[in-house]
Amino acid sequence: MNIKNFTDGLIKNNAVFKQMLGLCPALAVTTTMLNGIAMGLATTAVLAGSNVVISALKSVIPNKVRIPAYIVVIATLVTMVDLLMNAYLHDLHKVLGLFIPLIVVNCIVLGRAESFASKNGIFASLLDGLGNGIGFTLGLAILAAVREILGSGTILGVSLSTPPIIVFILPPGAFLALGFLMAGYNRLFKGEI
Repeated sequence: MNIKNFTDGLIKNNAVFKQMLGLCPALAVTTTMLNGIAMGLATTAVLAGSNVVISALKSVIPNKVRIPAYIVVIATLVTMVDLLMNAYLHDLHKVLGLFIPLIVVNCIVLGRAESFASKNGIFASLLDGLGNGIGFTLGLAILAAVREILGSGTILGVSLSTPPIIVFILPPGAFLALGFLMAGYNRLFKGEI
């Protein structure tokens, strides 16, 4: 398969900075880099898994019920991820809370199922899911790093001995940080990708 299936969602069509999808968890859980990475990896697992399952079942799902069928597949995978996180990463699960079940309605997951997995083979769909998921994780990690450094004066819990700018760990700071990162992304990749 073409490596473009994997790399397209990493930078060129990054869900956070280019497509502006999944912004609810991007703004809500990125107060620390650990939270951002964990949310991104949970979404990546659901995205890759749902792409594989939907690609494998695309020929047996009737066209009239394809969206409800996709949602059932996605909801099943989200429930599995939620239960596994609760069992093995309980403290992190408590922090992310409601945002794990909300992966079901994340536009990235359903969008990739409808636009890619339902029209392509299993391996290509897996690569697409992994690429878009890792791109989403990268976007969350960058946003979370900026917010944690500026808002708490730490990175991954390690003190940087910098004075915190409290607004960056609050919702308005999330919007400010995301806006500046999107502007930087657009400036950096203007016409190049």
